[in-house]
Amino acid sequence: MKVLAINGSPRKKWNTATLLEHALAGAQSKGAETELVHLYDLDFKGCTSCFACKLKGGKSYGKCAVRDGLAPVLEKIVDVDALILGSPIYFGNVTGMMRCFMERLLFPYLTYSRPPASLFPKKIPTVFVYTMNISEQLMKENYGTYIGANKQVLKMMFGKSESFFSNETLQFEDYDKVVFSYFDPEERKERRRTVFPQDCKRAFELGTRLARIR
Repeated sequence: MKVLAINGSPRKKWNTATLLEHALAGAQSKGAETELVHLYDLDFKGCTSCFACKLKGGKSYGKCAVRDGLAPVLEKIVDVDALILGSPIYFGNVTGMMRCFMERLLFPYLTYSRPPASLFPKKIPTVFVYTMNISEQLMKENYGTYIGANKQVLKMMFGKSESFFSNETLQFEDYDKVVFSYFDPEERKERRRTVFPQDCKRAFELGTRLARIR
């Protein structure tokens, strides 16, 4: 059993990465082989619209033809049994690096047919882990459509998909060093102390569930 997690945050030791690490630890506890990839460590771009992945009889049909720092990761995904994506929300969307990754991951498997279908060779469970500094209610009011669209496309491409949320996260270790009056830093520190550990526990349990899915 192989479980791969993709960190779309520029931070390797903060909210998103921490949750992904806990999810992988949960999978490891059930005997899974795991790996965490940090997108910001890689040199790559989004889809170049070359359409090599769509050419009839082309050697790259159904796979991305671009050879860069992301290519080995895309090749690994074909062999995994579960895939976890993680990103903070920036300006109402995932990070630019995660968006570029999603273009490169998803477009080659999408068939230009009616109805559209997937060329991915098997069904695997996928999870999208989102971290953000707004409340769950504001998330539902403002980002529900976007999050639902991500879930739908992952489901179409790979099979079963779910979303995981960690809200009102701590952005800075020391709020005194930044210009900030958006909310009460002390409330966020308290939430980091009391609620974030529960989110980490949920992430661990998520990993154990993924490792049991066959």
